[in-house]
Amino acid sequence: MTAPRGDTRAYAMLAAAMLFWAGNAIAGRLVRDDIPPATLSLLRWTGALAILLPFAWSKLVRDRAILLAGWPRVVAIGLLGVASFNALYYLGLHDTTASNGLLLQALIPALVLVCDRLIFGTRPGWGAVAGVAISTIGVGIIVFRGDPALLTGFVLGRGDALILTAVVIWALYTSLLRTKPAAHPLAFLAAIFMVGLVALIPLAIAEIVSGATIRATPTALGVIAYVAIFPSLLSYLLFNAGVAAIGAGRAGQVINLMPLFGALLAAVLLGERLRAYHAVGMAMILAGLIVGLLRRQSVTSP
Repeated sequence: MTAPRGDTRAYAMLAAAMLFWAGNAIAGRLVRDDIPPATLSLLRWTGALAILLPFAWSKLVRDRAILLAGWPRVVAIGLLGVASFNALYYLGLHDTTASNGLLLQALIPALVLVCDRLIFGTRPGWGAVAGVAISTIGVGIIVFRGDPALLTGFVLGRGDALILTAVVIWALYTSLLRTKPAAHPLAFLAAIFMVGLVALIPLAIAEIVSGATIRATPTALGVIAYVAIFPSLLSYLLFNAGVAAIGAGRAGQVINLMPLFGALLAAVLLGERLRAYHAVGMAMILAGLIVGLLRRQSVTSP
């Protein structure tokens, strides 16, 4: 049984977004001592908006009435998905391990289902629940390197608490995307980028006033360029389109591809070895996605 072409395209877009966001995690860790977190977020979205505006301006002007009429939703979505999530995520990366961060991000698919249920009354089918559970177990296998004994060493510290808060915020953002105004995708993206920038400016100023410094190393400049283009502009376009096509619950499942891609990128870019537990975890992540997709097909097919 094959998936509809629209579903296949949506999953491909979501997978690309996860690849770019996996790179964002590595990039954030690389410059954690060179650029303060709120400042990195501000530079990221300033760059993304500068690239986006020439393409989005005419749509933004055309759809300004739609965006203004729905301004509470635009502001809420921008504050959640652009400003709050990213500032908290980069701040958390200063004080937590990669393993803890990956484990906490694995909660997102389940939290999306919870948000959909609490906010919109959506009841997830058993296929969605089973798929999320299988994928989350796969993430756990990768994070804890196939050794259950490592579970006893997991401690929720300050950085973990910040990333956990960011994870809850992202789940809300994903669920609330269904309420976005019916503006052109580029116009909507530009609008929420602007909201995020306005919110991040005082945070970045506070960092500089408190004595934080920026070291403009070649690595830092390269990271700024990367995060502005790939995990910001491209990923948000792809993710928003994917959610619109297949719904928040099914799109949320794909988020568990991030640790899979993260392990592969770490092997390629950082020279980390791939081991047997990576293969097992990756297989379970993919199996969980397939379970959710097949259940969807059995429900919608004649």
